[in-house]
Amino acid sequence: MARNKGVPALLAIAVLAGALMLGVLATQAQAALIHLDGTILSKDVGAKTFRISTQSGKQVRVKVNASTVFQRITGGFGGLRKGMRVEVEAKQTSSGLLAKHVEPKESGGGGGGGGGGGNDGPNHG
Repeated sequence: MARNKGVPALLAIAVLAGALMLGVLATQAQAALIHLDGTILSKDVGAKTFRISTQSGKQVRVKVNASTVFQRITGGFGGLRKGMRVEVEAKQTSSGLLAKHVEPKESGGGGGGGGGGGNDGPNHG
């Protein structure tokens, strides 16, 4: 019976190791997201993409899909407009950047303008 006393300890170690591994994988998945702040230059409805100019002046093309979350943008993808300032969380894929989350960029000061009516609650368009 002495051999069975080590089984619970081994099981506890295995469960702990599994939990730690899940934590590492979750951290890596979050680290894989790219944060972009920029102004929308154009939108291609057919390709489900939009282009932004980042704060550093780089132009970036971002694709959306059914899983992309549009927060405080009335109409979701349809609510994106040229000149709108946005924050984008995207993941690098083999076909380019895929937006996971898009929301209007809050202005640093002054009034709440510039975003094309983007404060009407969450939309999952």
